[in-house]
Amino acid sequence: MDQQLLQKSLESATATMNNGAAAAAAAQEDQTKSKGDGVEAEGRAAGETGGGGGDPPEGSPSEAKAAKVSNEANQDESEKVDFKVIYNKKKYDVSFPLDSDVGALKVHLQPVIDIPPAMMKVMIKGLAKDEMTLRTLGVNKGSKVMVVGSSLNDVLAVSTTPSAHQIKEEEKAAKAKAESSSSREKMHKKVLDKGKPEDALPGKKGAREPLPTVPISGMLNKHGGKVRLTFKLELDQLWIGTKERTEKLGMTSIKSVVSEPIEGHEEYHIMALQLGPTEASRYWIYWVPAQYVEAIKESILGKWQMF
Repeated sequence: MDQQLLQKSLESATATMNNGAAAAAAAQEDQTKSKGDGVEAEGRAAGETGGGGGDPPEGSPSEAKAAKVSNEANQDESEKVDFKVIYNKKKYDVSFPLDSDVGALKVHLQPVIDIPPAMMKVMIKGLAKDEMTLRTLGVNKGSKVMVVGSSLNDVLAVSTTPSAHQIKEEEKAAKAKAESSSSREKMHKKVLDKGKPEDALPGKKGAREPLPTVPISGMLNKHGGKVRLTFKLELDQLWIGTKERTEKLGMTSIKSVVSEPIEGHEEYHIMALQLGPTEASRYWIYWVPAQYVEAIKESILGKWQMF
């Protein structure tokens, strides 16, 4: 009898323990399911507010990146031309948009040849203006573009403090200024009285044209001898040719260029190239066609010149 009661008590305790474990397991399962439903709901809410697969809001990083890619694609699609740039006897292969202007080309070339754009001259069938495009200038595949210019160091070297000898020369020139003015007028008159040379190139009053592709000839020096000017832009040199000899001058050695119309023949100019520190070193040229005067000054001095 006692053994039967003990057996029933054990069975009852075991059943109670099993029921408690089952209830705990069921409660834990319900809690886990509830958390999963909450996470799923948060995910749907995030998707509805733009964090999911919907369209990104305006101004988002994704939109900015897409715009950048589009711009780069447009740039890549712009028509480019491959040509050679020649500077200081060296050749550089360049690929550049055909519809970009010369000013942009100068900026592109600055890190290549180490010349500031303001001190750079681009020669494409004559001096090319900054606003001209490569297309309008006729640049095509394989074209050769000449570039001349001076670095900042070159310019500073030219404009250094004058030496004692130079100061002495300037004082001497200042002292004789009144006399030189009178003698210069006599010198001009002596040359001009000989009349216009028969082989002088036609002059155009009030016109402005680029340098011709051939030397400018048919002019006279202060002695009345024939003079021709040849611009070797690829060497950054000006050649002054006479019957006796040809003098080759570096562009940076010419300190200034001045000119004035010839009275009664305004389609021609008297021009002076200053080869030294004073006006006494001027090389005078007569019967220079007026339409080439500005092109000559720009080719020798460039737009950066401070005279």
